[in-house]
Amino acid sequence: MELSRQSLFREIDNSSLILFRILFGFLLVIETWGAILTGWVNTNLISPKVFFPFIGFNWLHPLPGYGMYIYFICLGILGLFVMIGFKYRFSLLCFTILWTAQYLMQKTAYNNHYYFLILICIIMLFLPAHAYYSLDVKRNKNIRSLTMPQWCSFALMFQISILYFFACINKLYPDWLDGTFTHLLYSDKTDFPLIGQFFTKKWFYISIAYLGILFDGLIVPLMLWKKTRTLALFTSLIFHLANSFILNVGVFPYFALSFIVLFYPPETIRKFFFKKRPSLSLEKHSYNYSNKNLVYFLLVTYFTIQLILPIRHYFIKGNVFWTEEGHRLSWRMMLRHRNGTTNFTIIDKKTKETLPFPMDEMFTEKQIQRINCYPDFIWQAAQYIKQDFKKHNKEVEIYADSYVSINGHSYKKFINSKVDLAHVSWDYFKHSDWILLYDDYRK
Repeated sequence: MELSRQSLFREIDNSSLILFRILFGFLLVIETWGAILTGWVNTNLISPKVFFPFIGFNWLHPLPGYGMYIYFICLGILGLFVMIGFKYRFSLLCFTILWTAQYLMQKTAYNNHYYFLILICIIMLFLPAHAYYSLDVKRNKNIRSLTMPQWCSFALMFQISILYFFACINKLYPDWLDGTFTHLLYSDKTDFPLIGQFFTKKWFYISIAYLGILFDGLIVPLMLWKKTRTLALFTSLIFHLANSFILNVGVFPYFALSFIVLFYPPETIRKFFFKKRPSLSLEKHSYNYSNKNLVYFLLVTYFTIQLILPIRHYFIKGNVFWTEEGHRLSWRMMLRHRNGTTNFTIIDKKTKETLPFPMDEMFTEKQIQRINCYPDFIWQAAQYIKQDFKKHNKEVEIYADSYVSINGHSYKKFINSKVDLAHVSWDYFKHSDWILLYDDYRK
């Protein structure tokens, strides 16, 4: 496929985009209504007494009572509207805003595909994905079109390519290359039917490690080349379905599979999925872009940001596997397993008396697991504890005695226990000095 600046605006058949919109909308419905049915909404957005939002978004709060159920029901309805192309842009805009808001409300159940979904929503907002086979077309024939500029397809393909590229690069570290992490990943799945007995075998978890690297690094080139596309299709099905059934990673495997339709020639998609669609030669609509420079500028700006975010941790002091600084929004998917213990010492500033604090009365079990080994959770927990004592007119100092292990390696002291966490700030853009550093967290 040509990717020169001029070819970005070449008209192509839009069958692939139309089919992707339908699949995308369907997955939005599954993701949101599934979150209700599986108890995810209750566990993460209703039951907790306090929440751990992305730092800086403390003003975002879940709706009270059972309001978040209604919230996610509405998200599912909006996803359904996207699928059938009903008030497409308005429905998708509302979904994007609401989904982003709930994403930022809590990170206890952080998952890369929640972020990926936001990015695809943003891109899809600018694409004419409702120009055919939609209720919008039935209501307004003027928007009907059988073509689209090639940049529409390119934007989605490049976004999934970025994900796979960094997923591959990020696996090139010792604990992945020697099978340490994949061993941990599969060691508790041995009850899986038929093949579970092999999960603890070295030949298996080493093979999985290197097959993962090969898949992430080669799947896009294989999909782009006509001669290997079918092979890539079957490989993707095996890879993603295996991840779905064995690792229970939610809707992401199906989300990733939906992108395959963008790599096949639009004529092939039309032949299999839109057999009654008019021949493209009958289409008289053409795109007359007067704002090509603006489109090009937005594409370059957006994807430059997408290429910078995943490498920002290289400009932050310390190893990201240990500090977690620069981990999120970087396609560092299923790369490490953290264990830890964190105990807070709370001292009354006036009396210097050590004060007790029942952690399980404020935080859920899942939140405490995060507090035990993630620096931003430790810092935010200290702020919550500080606020709780302030309600009782007590000013306190808070110190953390924290030890963390990465991928089963030896525990190391994680937080400087002499730093009062109640009175330090969080910095998104540089290393927090109260997080202790080591030359090698594995030793």
